[in-house]
Amino acid sequence: MKEAGVIVGQNVAIEYRYAETKRERYPVLAADLVRLKVDVIVLAGGLLPIQAAKNATKTIPIVMVGTGADPVRTGLVESLARPGGNLTGITILETHLGGKRLELLKESVPKLARVAVLYDPDVPAARQITEDLPVAGNALRLTIQPLKVRASENFERIFAALSKERPGALYAASGLVITANRKRIADFAQESQLPSMYSEREAVSAGGLIYYGPDLGESYRRIAWYVDRILKGAKPNDLPIEQPTKFELVINLKTAKQIGLIIPPNVLARADKVIR
Repeated sequence: MKEAGVIVGQNVAIEYRYAETKRERYPVLAADLVRLKVDVIVLAGGLLPIQAAKNATKTIPIVMVGTGADPVRTGLVESLARPGGNLTGITILETHLGGKRLELLKESVPKLARVAVLYDPDVPAARQITEDLPVAGNALRLTIQPLKVRASENFERIFAALSKERPGALYAASGLVITANRKRIADFAQESQLPSMYSEREAVSAGGLIYYGPDLGESYRRIAWYVDRILKGAKPNDLPIEQPTKFELVINLKTAKQIGLIIPPNVLARADKVIR
């Protein structure tokens, strides 16, 4: 924003609102921003907060970074090239990344046969992932075991089941409940010596094994361009929705050592960042 000449405290003020992992707050927070008559709403998150903002206003421009779910398939926009309405930005199509993440898991653990997938069924992108992963899994000769988790209190039951059934690896999909418990999930995976793949980069910093996905720093820099264009008079419908162009592979070697896993050199050589 600063590079574009938009400087907080000089020619722009920013109102921050946080849902604090409580999805029921989205409509309230969106209505609050509309009441303040802001010039543009920037949303980082999945389908639910974006839908709440769309329901709250048909006129204030909305710039998103995220969704996970396909914004066309879910009815948020008419098309990526011509969004229609007041929404534009960057869409991170999580469902398109599932196959690549499974492939990386398989390369990291060649004898892998079964992957447990933690997902929140109330998150549209997570539901789509669990629908698409078995297809990708078949090509890799992997069995996919979806495990629903709607609330933090569900984890004890799920962890107990995983300890008993012993899958070969763990895949944590995106979603508020997953985000809120990422350290807990990473700790369990380490204690159980389970290789783990995550939809969020921060999970690897918290002790998870592998992250593969968009370089969010790059995406946020691009969002600044959208905001600058809109503040200068551009209409959201004239700004095509983009997809990330830069992806990153992050591997936590400390975790690999702790669970007794040697990451193959061909996988390690492709990592953008290695935590040692």
